[in-house]
Amino acid sequence: MTDASPSSHRQVIIIGSGPAGLTAALYTARANLQPLVFEGLEPGGQLTTTTEVENFPGFPEGIQGPELIDRMREQAKRFGAECQFEVVTKTDFSSRPFKVWVEDSLYTADAVIIATGAAAKWLGIPGEHELVGHGVSSCATCDGFFFRDKTIAVVGGGDSAMEEATFLTRFASKVYLIHRRDSFRASKIMQQRALDNPKIEPLYNTHVVQVHGSKDTGVTGVTLQDATDQTTRDLDLQGFFVAIGHKPNTDVFNGQINLDPNGYALVEPGTVKTNISGVFACGDVQDTKYRQAITAAGSGCMAALETEKFLEALHDTTHAVTA
Repeated sequence: MTDASPSSHRQVIIIGSGPAGLTAALYTARANLQPLVFEGLEPGGQLTTTTEVENFPGFPEGIQGPELIDRMREQAKRFGAECQFEVVTKTDFSSRPFKVWVEDSLYTADAVIIATGAAAKWLGIPGEHELVGHGVSSCATCDGFFFRDKTIAVVGGGDSAMEEATFLTRFASKVYLIHRRDSFRASKIMQQRALDNPKIEPLYNTHVVQVHGSKDTGVTGVTLQDATDQTTRDLDLQGFFVAIGHKPNTDVFNGQINLDPNGYALVEPGTVKTNISGVFACGDVQDTKYRQAITAAGSGCMAALETEKFLEALHDTTHAVTA
């Protein structure tokens, strides 16, 4: 691998470019830290697959997800952030300066902010990917409002699925809760809360094999397959929510920072500090609870402020040693 040249060293490198990463970039840029942002495989994160964002403060008429990300990026670049559409392939946080590779190119940094997010798990069935943002969603809190008085379905059997289905009854007229097995794996209290709701109808031993609709019409229905006899039937719907979990994008940090059993970055409670001094994690990569654009942006701000404080202390220490 190539050695890092002086020009490839930065005070701070930010890995990821969703609301968390770009907010961190804005704040560190305004602090004259000249951050380098590696935007990753999916620049902008999950917001780029969201059509209408109506719950981000400051946009009373709503804003398209990709446009919101573009505005965040341009704001950060205005103050000196450098954004590269590159994917980090390896990291080494065992000593400072920290090392970050993009293929064979080595970059070093005094501090690193991890904002790689988490990707929703999908079923991988026909029509699903094509209709994300057009009736297919993985976030009830984000998109539930658009399904007022509609018939919708939630796929999943864990606590998240119960919570999503229950939340969606605030808007939808009917919610089918579809699970491939004969019983849910969610906690008893979450199951009871969902099953006691008159708007929720469970469908056990059922697989969804196709989503129907178009970008013009939105979701119009799904094809279901009975897990016991393999028979199929169609179900009319206007919304389809997948709630089978998320996978944090932390493979490149495995063995470098502490991760929980599901792969999420572990931080000190109430902070964005990882177990490595000078490495911070913000946004959905460490958030298993809220997973909202605004909370991600808030934690990106926290990471930037902590980075600024860390670098000031590092500079003071270095200056004292060399003085």
